[in-house]
Amino acid sequence: MSNYFKWFYNILITNNVSEDVALYLNLLINLIILIVVLLLIDFILKRIIIRAFKVFTIKTKTTYDDYLVQSNFPKYIAHIIPFIILRKLIPYVLTDFEIWKNFFIKATDVYLIILMVWIFRSLLRTTKEYLKQKDYFKDKPLDSYAQVIVIFLWFVGAIFIFSEITGQSILKFLATFGAASAILLLIFRDTILGFVASIQVSINDMVRIGDWITMDNYGADGDVVEINLATVKVSNWDLTITTIPTYALISDSFKNWRGMQESGGRRIKRAFIIKTNSIKFLTDKDLKKFSKIQILTDYIAHRQSDIDKYNTEHNSDRSVIVNGRNQTNLGLFRKYCDLYLNEHSAINKDMMIMTRHLEPTSKGVPLEIYTFSKDKRWINYEHIMADIFEHLIATVSHFDLELFQEPSSKDFQELSSKFK
Repeated sequence: MSNYFKWFYNILITNNVSEDVALYLNLLINLIILIVVLLLIDFILKRIIIRAFKVFTIKTKTTYDDYLVQSNFPKYIAHIIPFIILRKLIPYVLTDFEIWKNFFIKATDVYLIILMVWIFRSLLRTTKEYLKQKDYFKDKPLDSYAQVIVIFLWFVGAIFIFSEITGQSILKFLATFGAASAILLLIFRDTILGFVASIQVSINDMVRIGDWITMDNYGADGDVVEINLATVKVSNWDLTITTIPTYALISDSFKNWRGMQESGGRRIKRAFIIKTNSIKFLTDKDLKKFSKIQILTDYIAHRQSDIDKYNTEHNSDRSVIVNGRNQTNLGLFRKYCDLYLNEHSAINKDMMIMTRHLEPTSKGVPLEIYTFSKDKRWINYEHIMADIFEHLIATVSHFDLELFQEPSSKDFQELSSKFK
């Protein structure tokens, strides 16, 4: 077959051209013809294969083949045949140039190895994008797994390339690699930590794509939009992007709001402080006044009946108000808060509703509201919470209670003016 590639050489020799010049000119012409033919074959195959894939994707219901086209799989497949042809013809084209022949054979083999890695990487990318459309895999860190497999593919490809270039066996390369493993572990420390973290995050179901997480150490407060081998990307509520090392999810503390999002409501937990000196026992006159609050009418009557019965049975001396049992304005207000929350249309009645005292402080007695809103959307949640506390804060004074507030400069000015 080599005679077919010496046609121009024979013509030159018959025309008394020197042998060296004839060899180089023959090589140049053969290379030009070979490159043009291979480019033409590559172009035709590419058009045929890509068009065939597009026709096939239109006729099929699955979207997998659509992702194959997007990941350049048909284009990579089209490159295989021209390079196989090139690999077969190089020994004949360069038959009189042994050094060049060995170099181009090795270069072609290396490219074919890289091309195979690209093809497998394209299949992997296609599979990843296809699985992302499935509900079960939407919140899984597929990018992390894909990156690990790509690294492994390139590692295997590098072994074969090393073996092809050096002519050494793959076992010898692996032995050399084992000796340098300590250095490689140091270089790929973050990648290895990220890989281990990705597996732990997935197995323990710590974080999914779409979860709202808060991580104060990194200033992250928003939705997880991507989990890959090295980093976790969080889209914060102020539209900034925070990048967190994947291994930080298992080494540091963070808050995942998924439980709230999957539950029947979003927690409202906030307290206001009641001034201690405004708390008092209620007299009959006070009870009569507070009974006009419709939500408390039945409660006051029932509660006072129980108290009167208890005091009678125990012969409590009611001339001193602290004797026996009594109602207080703070206790009545606490009950008002419970009843108000139970009647509020935006509160989830199937979840906890509680108004409680916290430990008294030098500022007063904290009264905490602990309940859950039906609507978990941030804006609506804030509106519901504001509506509740605006009402309760405005109601405090109707129970002869006062809220604690740090004195301002105006307060001091008014105080000093009284003593002038």
